[in-house]
Amino acid sequence: MIQNPKRYTITAALPYTNGPIHIGHLAGVYVPADIYSRYLRLQGKDVAFICGSDEHGVAISMKAKKEGITPQQVIDKYDGIIRKSFSDFGISFNNYSRTSAKIHHDTASEFFRTLYDKGDFIEEVTEQLYDAKANQFLADRFVVGTCPRCNHDGAYGDQCENCGSTLNATDLINPKSTITGETPILKSTKHWFLPLDRYDAFLREWILEGHKNDWKTNVYGQVKSWIDAGLEPRAVTRDLDWGIDVPVEGAEGKKLYVWFDAPIGYISSTKEWAAREGKEWEPYWKDQDTKLVHFIGKDNIVFHCIIFPAMLKAEGSYILPDNVPANEFLNLEGNKLSTSKNWAVWLHEYLEEFPDKQDVLRYALTSNAPETKDNDFTWKDFQARNNNELVAVFGNFVNRVVVLTNKYYEGIIPTPNEFTEIDEATLAELKAYPAVIASSVERYRFREALGELMNVARLGNKYLADEEPWKVMKDNPERVKTQMYVALQIAAALSVLSEPFLPFTAAKLSKILKNEGSIKWSDVADNSELIASGHQIGEAELLFAKIEDEEIQKQIDKLEATKTANLAENKQAEPQKDLIQFEDFAKMDIRIGTILEAEKMPKANKLLVLKVDTGIDVRTIVSGIAESFSPEEIIGKRVSVLANLAPRALRGVESQGMILMTTNAEGKLVFVNPDADAPNGATVN
Repeated sequence: MIQNPKRYTITAALPYTNGPIHIGHLAGVYVPADIYSRYLRLQGKDVAFICGSDEHGVAISMKAKKEGITPQQVIDKYDGIIRKSFSDFGISFNNYSRTSAKIHHDTASEFFRTLYDKGDFIEEVTEQLYDAKANQFLADRFVVGTCPRCNHDGAYGDQCENCGSTLNATDLINPKSTITGETPILKSTKHWFLPLDRYDAFLREWILEGHKNDWKTNVYGQVKSWIDAGLEPRAVTRDLDWGIDVPVEGAEGKKLYVWFDAPIGYISSTKEWAAREGKEWEPYWKDQDTKLVHFIGKDNIVFHCIIFPAMLKAEGSYILPDNVPANEFLNLEGNKLSTSKNWAVWLHEYLEEFPDKQDVLRYALTSNAPETKDNDFTWKDFQARNNNELVAVFGNFVNRVVVLTNKYYEGIIPTPNEFTEIDEATLAELKAYPAVIASSVERYRFREALGELMNVARLGNKYLADEEPWKVMKDNPERVKTQMYVALQIAAALSVLSEPFLPFTAAKLSKILKNEGSIKWSDVADNSELIASGHQIGEAELLFAKIEDEEIQKQIDKLEATKTANLAENKQAEPQKDLIQFEDFAKMDIRIGTILEAEKMPKANKLLVLKVDTGIDVRTIVSGIAESFSPEEIIGKRVSVLANLAPRALRGVESQGMILMTTNAEGKLVFVNPDADAPNGATVN
């Protein structure tokens, strides 16, 4: 662990531009990275917070094929959506680039060429899966099959999403091409490999010994498992039509593997930022006094803790990450987030449906962050955290302080009189919080840090509740001046301490207090007066608004609609029954009819007694549809009736036929009836 670094390079995982950003991305990567970067800036540190769109690889090609557009159109579309979402949400990148940029192509090609010229790659001819019908080699995500480890049907060529195992496409049982559905063949092709096994000793010393005590246990454990299992050479090139050309002779038609070029995107994005700001980029990547921190999700641990460090070590001039505080996964309403199944809360949609509530989502995701284990996001919990914590604790305290200051002193901060022991103890406790919050942030415990921030608001609420200035005002107005002065110091402290976590709230509070930019983080611990007597503050504004049940139910209904759509898409028809002859079908007399009357069968929850005009006659039919339909809603309904079914007595009522029904994707009964006018009695044949 680097002590007292001169500068910080903070990277956040490059999002794939094959879809928008959802809450899983935010909770796993971007909110914690932003909290850390904002905190460091408040400390006066030199920070480069770097990210960009990951625009190469098979995910982009698959999206383009699915939507019938070019890969360039895909990346331009989603890069725009992602950039706007991050900006609107307040993620404070110093630079957000894209891997399709020339500066990245040049940087990645140069990096590959350096390792190539040093002889760090292995060149091998291997057999890979090939779709003869599509006339192309199949990259990992263009292959699906049965996982050899858990037997899950539908594993991809690089990973089984059921058991989490990392795979090679050739490992799959019964592989199929996602392009044509054909069974691929094996065909020889030449590629270059990074021999990870050569770096075994380096990785064991650097991580397993050097970071045994300061890396998160979930990260350390996964890395140790990989190393102990034995590292193998990994391809750095692939046969694909979208990506960065491999810059050596004999590599025509081959591209850099996306896992190789994507992390180099951090370097090219830093170069882009430095050129724009008139800075040197190399100190942020090559100076030993720089602290490099990667924020990622757990699915990227191997790439950032084993493969990318091996690449940097091979190149020779780069620093290694000081920490990789990867988070686990966030689930949604009890189910795994899924882009392909639309089981997600998309950031751009959230910002439209909950305008000006960026900080509510930041708060909910941080307070429930999957820091060491998978956690679950629910809309009810989101509502409760807003209403019971942000509104009732943070917002309530600030509102009371500002309202009373305007009521008693026309918004001018009073001059305090003598401090009591309670006043002094409260102010002393306030001074301790910056160090407490900082300790949690610097150990990447952002959920814990946010809890301490809320304790500052609770300190203020308790002080007001104990002191009751609204009662004291009647008999001792001079005492109230001191009480309000103390409460205002707490409010001022909140305006700076909340900035990493709730930047929009901090800005709004600073505007109310009219102290924008006048307080530093260190001032809260060092200065007895954060906001001076005689200072004029503004009128009260609500920092947070209560979220009503109707708003939450709308989101729950939206997810239920998604679940229904997924069921419909995945619903498989029942197998065909045994073959019959035409004569068997011809025996059935199916007629179009109309329901004239309907009533519930006494003491039978499932049965309705119907009077149906079949065109032949009006007959009684008993039907087991009472749990799906009320009698009133089906009177006048056109139906198909099996008219020559032998009569059957049901609870003493003779049923003379059967109504034809089916079920929809939700399993709900649906009448089988004509889609055009047909008279009662018309036959179905």
